[in-house]
Amino acid sequence: MTALLRQRGVFVTGTDTGVGKTLVSAGLVELAVAAGRRTAVMKPVAAGCEDSGNGLCNDDALTLIARSNVSADYATVNPYALRPPIAPHLAARQAGITIDAETLDTAFAHLCEISDFVVVEGAGGFLVPLADGFDIGDLAARFGLPVLLVVGLRLGCLNHALLSVEAIATRGLQLAGWVGSSIDPDFACAGENVATLRALIAAPCLGIVPFLDEPAGTGSAPFIDLQGGPDDESTLID
Repeated sequence: MTALLRQRGVFVTGTDTGVGKTLVSAGLVELAVAAGRRTAVMKPVAAGCEDSGNGLCNDDALTLIARSNVSADYATVNPYALRPPIAPHLAARQAGITIDAETLDTAFAHLCEISDFVVVEGAGGFLVPLADGFDIGDLAARFGLPVLLVVGLRLGCLNHALLSVEAIATRGLQLAGWVGSSIDPDFACAGENVATLRALIAAPCLGIVPFLDEPAGTGSAPFIDLQGGPDDESTLID
């Protein structure tokens, strides 16, 4: 079993919204389950939720739940399900609620009690606000999990990734590694950009997920190496 899977869990954040956090988080869940870990999942705050038979639900949370081998109430997995597809603190304001850190702590503690490993997926990037004086970085610090950074491989990714790495270090958190997510099939000099990220980020690259026409069907697990071994950058180069 790899060092990461021996931890209490992992907090997955990204360089931006729409960079493949859920795709990578789902792959981590699959790998943890395959390694024999009782794996719970958590999407603490989600915007852009839709009505279901059990109230508002989020597609990302449901994707993670489908891969988990630990049963938990939806409200524990996703304590704050917000309808508007906007920044979480704004969606909460529109709903007339305040995202409360202690509520999230309670849900996380319960998931820890019933599992060996918890995959927590953040919202947006690492510094996205959740409430006044409370952001995703603060939440990651409260949970005390190692952080995995999903880097959306597109123009601008170098700056976004390095700023995120700096912010994670500023909060005193362990960056367990990063995964490149190929969200732009036409990204010029993709291999060279990945090489630059490898050189400038001290934490290991745990995989490069190629652009997937059907990401839900293929999944990211085959492209993630939790040992931090080499991966094939040729999938990035036309």
